[in-house]
Amino acid sequence: MVHAHDHSHHHHTVDFKHINRLFIIGIVLNFVFVLVEFGAGFLSNSLALLSDAGHNLSDVAILALALGALKLLTFKANEKYTYGYRKASILISLLNAIILLIAVGGIGYESIYRFISPQPVRSDVIIWVASIGIVINSLSALLFFRNKEEDLNIKGAYLHLLVDALVSVGVVVSGVIISYTQWNWIDPLISFIIMVIIVMSMWNLLRDSLSLSMDAVPKNIEIEAVRKVALEFPEIKEIHHIHIWAISTAENALTAHLVLKEPISYDAVATLRNTFKQQLRLLGIQHATIETEIAMCSDDHCD
Repeated sequence: MVHAHDHSHHHHTVDFKHINRLFIIGIVLNFVFVLVEFGAGFLSNSLALLSDAGHNLSDVAILALALGALKLLTFKANEKYTYGYRKASILISLLNAIILLIAVGGIGYESIYRFISPQPVRSDVIIWVASIGIVINSLSALLFFRNKEEDLNIKGAYLHLLVDALVSVGVVVSGVIISYTQWNWIDPLISFIIMVIIVMSMWNLLRDSLSLSMDAVPKNIEIEAVRKVALEFPEIKEIHHIHIWAISTAENALTAHLVLKEPISYDAVATLRNTFKQQLRLLGIQHATIETEIAMCSDDHCD
């Protein structure tokens, strides 16, 4: 049996300098708005504003952590961390989802309390501040729109900011309703709806982050697709020992054995592996370790 081993490193290209600028702009915009919204929430006695401000503060933390995760992707591999610190981007994505869960728990608790015992609020302050929130969150979300498919942390930031813009719309609606009806229970009701929206928006992020942290096959890749591509090569009889996992939120890796139908030259094996790895990159797999072996034959039968 003949074995040939090859390990390929092809780094996913992300314009880190551009992305860094976007994150810094997003962090500054949202942090300033958080300060304004917290102050307005206390002045107007609005739980909806305070809960939205708390959520926005968690988004500032999420943006900061995501920025840190992307910076870790640029760190070079060493003898101890042979893939560098890429895995940290997945763990940070998971941490971001957990932070949101904690924030949601606090909002839910206070919403129930305020719903049982409604308190008067200043609807005019709610409407003006939440309107500013729509603009700030929409602009922040647009910063990441073009790059949202490049990395799970960038996508997470985009989704959070987009949801924030929608939540601010809900807060404006609550302010308008209260101004006309004086139904103060609308404020904690909107706050509770905000909580549900947050959970729905972050659930996929939590699930994907947890899955990737356990080295599951990334959801955009199917093992059957890899098998199909391999068997399209006339020299390949079988592919087995397939392992696919994410080494970061933007890069995936694979190890596999290719079983050749018959012996071929070393150059032909090298060409086969390189061509196969090019096909894998089209499937979203940037790092490939491929081993080849010859099918064992006896008379007219091959195993």
